[in-house]
Amino acid sequence: MSGTIGTEVDRKSGIATLTFDHQARRNAITGDMWDAIPEAAARLDEDEDVRVVVMRGAGDVAFVSGADISEFERNRSGESAEEYDRSNARAFAALSSMRKPLIAMIHGFCVGGGCAIALTADMRYCDEDGVFAIPAARLGLGYQAGGLETLVSIVGQAAAREIFFTARRLRAEEALRVGLVNAVVPKAKLPEHVASVARKIADNAPLTIGSAKFILQELRKPEARRDHAAIDASIHTCYASDDYAEGVRAFLEKRPARFAGR
Repeated sequence: MSGTIGTEVDRKSGIATLTFDHQARRNAITGDMWDAIPEAAARLDEDEDVRVVVMRGAGDVAFVSGADISEFERNRSGESAEEYDRSNARAFAALSSMRKPLIAMIHGFCVGGGCAIALTADMRYCDEDGVFAIPAARLGLGYQAGGLETLVSIVGQAAAREIFFTARRLRAEEALRVGLVNAVVPKAKLPEHVASVARKIADNAPLTIGSAKFILQELRKPEARRDHAAIDASIHTCYASDDYAEGVRAFLEKRPARFAGR
């Protein structure tokens, strides 16, 4: 069994789930799974019924325990290593560029490529068993600059250097302290906690959230590389929308707004 990337959409709530399922190997990502991620991410991002995406590992032992090392001698050496890295890059780019809010729900192991996948999310919530590490230095791997840039943007230079240079494991509370996760939640309560956050997001104005996510991504770029015209256009789209009129009307009428995303 090479593992699968599963997707599910609750059309009533607007919440979608993207699941990494390779439980025999603690949800380690195989080459086939890396290749499947971009299509799965694009399908959810383009679905008009989806307001927010939650990604998780199957079961409750691991989010993703890394790339499947059993494939490394075949897929990550010589010329094949370049294509493997391109497949990784396509997967990370697909998750990072999603217009919909992306939440990582992390049970247990979140290691190596799993940690990198989690860092593509807008928010990360883990249970008390959460274990985080980037063990590239123990394997002799070359690590892509984009992955290090993302790590630095989330935890800062000092923590990123320690995490990467030592390759040690961080438990949940330390991950919270350095900013790898937004919150640590008791294991039994993690699914409902994440569902509650997802529902709050799904109930809000999708155009406003999409604009904010786009702007936040642009703000990570140097000033000279930011697309200011696109930033302004995304803000204008919000003000010109039916949702803006609905939001104001709902506020004045003291009732929940019913946003349609247009």
